[in-house]
Order: sequence, then C-alpha cells, then structure tokens
Amino acid sequence: MSLYTKNGRPLQVSEPNVYSRSGTYVGRISGNKIYGANGRYLGTIVGDRVVYRSTDSASIGSPTVSAARAGSAMANGAVSAIWGDEPSLPD
Repeated sequence: MSLYTKNGRPLQVSEPNVYSRSGTYVGRISGNKIYGANGRYLGTIVGDRVVYRSTDSASIGSPTVSAARAGSAMANGAVSAIWGDEPSLPD
C-alpha cells in the first residue's frame, strides 16, 4: 500500500504501521484512520491520501510503539484537492 499526505509527501506503510519518508514512526492504521504513538488521531485515509479532518479528530486509538525503519527515496505525489487539511506528520 502506498500512502501520501494531501500535499503529496510519501509515507511508508508496513501494515498496520506507518512511517515517514525518513523512516520515523508516524503511527498505526486502525480502520481508515491513523493514530500516533500516544493514541491521538493524526489523519484519515481517503484512497491513497492521508488528510486531517477536524470532524474525525475526536476519535482516540490505543497508544503504540514501533522502532524506526530505513528511509525511502519515494518521490512526492501530486497535491490533492480532497476535503481536509494537510496532516501534521514528521518528514
């Protein structure tokens, strides 16, 4: 599975874990949402994009821990016009 943020930043996915392009642990996929290590909502998966939606931000996941992984040379994708904001994720 390939995921990008709304503005096209690539994310590495090793289900259920999500990592930034540099290999930093971002969070865990639960359904169509991603939750950070502290269980806080980070974004909603819409197709191959992750967007922050304030209407989903009240949901809470379980705290998680994962080691970092090797970085990736994935290229940025195109900016998407889907509803929601660019999520605040590490790069």
